[in-house]
Amino acid sequence: MEEVEANPGLIFDKVDAWLDGLFRLLPNLALALVVLILFWFIAKGTGALIRQAAQRRDRPSLADVASSLVRWMLVIIGFMLAITIVAPSISPGDLISGLGISSVAIGFAFKDILQNMLAGILILLRQPFEVGDQIVSGGHEGTVEKIETRATLIKTYDGRRVVIPNADIYTDSVVVNTAFDVRRSEYDIGIGCNDDWDRARQIMEETCAGVEGVKSDPAPETIPIALGDFANVVRLRWWTESDRASQIHTFGKVLQAVYKALDKEGIDMPYPTQVHLFHDQTEEWDGDRAKQREGWPATGEDPRPAREKDRETRQQKAKA
Repeated sequence: MEEVEANPGLIFDKVDAWLDGLFRLLPNLALALVVLILFWFIAKGTGALIRQAAQRRDRPSLADVASSLVRWMLVIIGFMLAITIVAPSISPGDLISGLGISSVAIGFAFKDILQNMLAGILILLRQPFEVGDQIVSGGHEGTVEKIETRATLIKTYDGRRVVIPNADIYTDSVVVNTAFDVRRSEYDIGIGCNDDWDRARQIMEETCAGVEGVKSDPAPETIPIALGDFANVVRLRWWTESDRASQIHTFGKVLQAVYKALDKEGIDMPYPTQVHLFHDQTEEWDGDRAKQREGWPATGEDPRPAREKDRETRQQKAKA
């Protein structure tokens, strides 16, 4: 077996060569550091300018996202320039081509994250809703708290937070309840079939107009919509503020006030009723109100004695 001889001189020569290379790179390292610091301040200043411009247009969420993206983009460019200064053999083209290949790999690996980020940027640019709006999306309803690059945060009416991915919001339908200043509510009210339509509608409209929170323009209105089995149905429509609190509280006040007004004026508000009749359909007098078991004659007389008499008569005829 051959012995391996250690040569400490080679180790020192290698370390000495590394140190010489490091000292030769010190100017490049110092220049690269200066470039990084310079680009950092440029990125910070540019981000601040973008933030101020977006905030002047009353778009704080876009200000946060846009300033952050531009700032990090400039920092990455500065870092790439610093690499080319430290290692002159690496050209900017090599870095860009390498970055392109890496971007494809990163894109496949983080497809959902990048999709949500792009959707978030488009939402901030097109602004279909803003922070503070009340929306319905994906079965969730609440007030928009924050629009981030990855997701939109909403606070439900019962005090919970829902995080919805921006891609879901951008590709799905979204109902913005507070997109306009006013919002219409409606309720179907049944009145008696023999009651006066015009009088009932007048009571509903006048009572609804006097409820606090109901808008006078457009004024409340009623529309007959159905001749029901047990009631004539009138649809009452009115307008309120578009926020949920105003809409739901006014809704309850209107129902209570209209019910009391109709009841006071003697307008019937019937509810479904069912009558079940049970009788022996094998009897020969079935259908005769004077004799059938479940019915009563128009005169108000009790039919039971008549039935007993008929039964005795049939028995006597049978014996004879």
